[in-house]
Amino acid sequence: MSDAPEVNRGPVVTPVRVVIALCLAAPFVAMLWVGSYAKVDPAFIGIPFFYWYQMLWVLISTALTMTAYKLWQRDQRARKGGAAK
Repeated sequence: MSDAPEVNRGPVVTPVRVVIALCLAAPFVAMLWVGSYAKVDPAFIGIPFFYWYQMLWVLISTALTMTAYKLWQRDQRARKGGAAK
């Protein structure tokens, strides 16, 4: 019985992968929810809210994507290390 081949059951959902998915999904949700930022006030140094909110999400999206990438790299290293043992 122990000589039976291992059955690949598809991708494994781990807490790290859930965090990665949330990091990648957050900018999409924020930008698709137009009602939350389709306004002029509060202005920031004379720039209407609509514009500075979107530019802020460019920076936030960059940070979240970088975080997701680093977590993915760490997850892949851990999986390769665990498979070799």
